[in-house]
Amino acid sequence: MELIEAFGHPNIRAAHRTTFAITKDEWLSISGDCIIGVRANKSALGFSGAFKAIAKSPGSRIEMVLEARGIKEVIHGFGDPGLTFGDPRDLVVRRSSFKCPRTIMVRSDKAAADLSRQLIRALQDPSSRLRALLIVES
Repeated sequence: MELIEAFGHPNIRAAHRTTFAITKDEWLSISGDCIIGVRANKSALGFSGAFKAIAKSPGSRIEMVLEARGIKEVIHGFGDPGLTFGDPRDLVVRRSSFKCPRTIMVRSDKAAADLSRQLIRALQDPSSRLRALLIVES
């Protein structure tokens, strides 16, 4: 398991149709329409070796539970042998199978635009704390 903690931001729009991201960056421009959390406590690079090893095994499945202000959202997707978990700033969940150092999950059942608007409104408040729990199994 991995737990990421981040915060909301007034510019969170969550309109992207193929990805969503959480970043360690402290600010967000209005054009960052895939970002759902800022000031994260870890990025893809910070994930444990055990998590990465399981996520890189063929057929691995990943569940992510997002929670802010008591509002929860569950996302399902997959790991992939091509994941590198190499980015020091961001983590990205993708509907596609595209992989880069930022990617932590592929073939996700949700992107930013699919997330609950109630959750997104909560995340537009900079005092909102976002918790993202990732569970991987092979």
